[in-house]
Amino acid sequence: MASKKAGGSSRNGRDSNAKRRGVKLFGGQKVNAGGIIVRQVGTKLKVGENVGLGKDFTIYALIEGTIKFSERRGHKYVNVLPLQAVTAV
Repeated sequence: MASKKAGGSSRNGRDSNAKRRGVKLFGGQKVNAGGIIVRQVGTKLKVGENVGLGKDFTIYALIEGTIKFSERRGHKYVNVLPLQAVTAV
């Protein structure tokens, strides 16, 4: 006689939590210093002016300003333009 109940297959049933990656703020939007712009895996988007890169490849603003996405030589960059430069242009 079996000493254990039939438990069925327990090999499935595991799933990882969503990581909530992606672009959080888009071009033309205002951002405060330290504000997260993009959460990504690897450097799909590269850092431009006034932007920092976290150890998990999170791109964040170093200054308060307006976000601008640009492309140069086949690479996409994220920049933050200072507020004074945006109002003067």
